[in-house]
Amino acid sequence: MFPELNNLLNTTPDRAEQGKLTLLCDANTDGSFLVHHFLSFYLKANCKVCFVALIQSFSHYNIVGQKLGVSLTVARECGQLVFLEGLKSSVDVFFRAQAEPHPLQFLREANAENLQPLYEFVREALKPVDDGEAAWRCPVLLVDDLSVLLSLGMGAVAVLDFIHYCRATVCWERKGNIVALVHDSGDTEDEENNILLNGLSHQSHLILRAEGLATGFCRDVHGQLRILWRTPSQPTTQRDQSLTYQYKIQDKSVSFFAKGMSPAVL
Repeated sequence: MFPELNNLLNTTPDRAEQGKLTLLCDANTDGSFLVHHFLSFYLKANCKVCFVALIQSFSHYNIVGQKLGVSLTVARECGQLVFLEGLKSSVDVFFRAQAEPHPLQFLREANAENLQPLYEFVREALKPVDDGEAAWRCPVLLVDDLSVLLSLGMGAVAVLDFIHYCRATVCWERKGNIVALVHDSGDTEDEENNILLNGLSHQSHLILRAEGLATGFCRDVHGQLRILWRTPSQPTTQRDQSLTYQYKIQDKSVSFFAKGMSPAVL
């Protein structure tokens, strides 16, 4: 977990907000450090986490998590973390007979427009615990990343429907949170990705957008982070507040500073 980012967002694990959708976006850079932050943040906050990981393996996230002070292995064994490993699960879908619908069942369908099995997986993973089981603070759905579903043949509308149903269950019914990463390719002709990104932006309460530097590679400044707080119920002129910081990623932390105020420059 990155303390500086917590300070920027004015939040700590012991007072994590509930019922929110957070959109993570990266453009011309790798925004995965934001995924690792929120994963460790919610695990330390004692939340029940369902992690739909479509990019990397469990071991990858676990190694990074250990650097940030959490063990995904321990969290999974105690029932706090439910982990869907997309890379491994896709092999099961293609080459093994399934007695029940698989969360990634759409991979075997010619016209994939149905993410209901994936939604059912999330709903079951984050259902309220029975008496006698460990009690977690609130449920959290984390997805890394939704753009992969588009690459696998899903339409943007189907992905937005999936998030809509997840919000209804996780955010509204169970008072939990959703955090999802979407890539911004910058290609105006990629209509599906633009529809997905715009649709999620209008629903989100917090948008964190990691961007590469316009000047290219820099050893001491790796990119900039735009932070946008939104209150969808308020008029447009009153609902948005934004800040922009530059950042440098280190082995176990990320340093943030105002534009042009990098320690290397000063």
